[in-house]
Amino acid sequence: MDEKTRTEIEAATFRRIIAHLQMRTDAQNIDLMGLAGFCRNCFSKWYAAEAQERGVDMDKDQAYETVYGMPYGEWKDKYQEPATDEQMKLMDESLQKNKEMKSKL
Repeated sequence: MDEKTRTEIEAATFRRIIAHLQMRTDAQNIDLMGLAGFCRNCFSKWYAAEAQERGVDMDKDQAYETVYGMPYGEWKDKYQEPATDEQMKLMDESLQKNKEMKSKL
């Protein structure tokens, strides 16, 4: 596969992931963090960082709106539930696992 095609496939896949997360508002960020160690906020931060790296001026709010499909505050008001102690515990454990795995790279 040539580089252009690979990049197009990766970009299309990213758009599908974002569309899926926008559709699945029931999937709480705290649960994504607890299970996989990343969430919509991470995608937003990564998106903004990659834009900045390529000379595109993008702030946090613009990146959040790209990922959430609406302003972040609006999404939180409509869909975000309060985190339980168990969800917070799982997220903390998952973040620790991220750190441990990164240290092995």
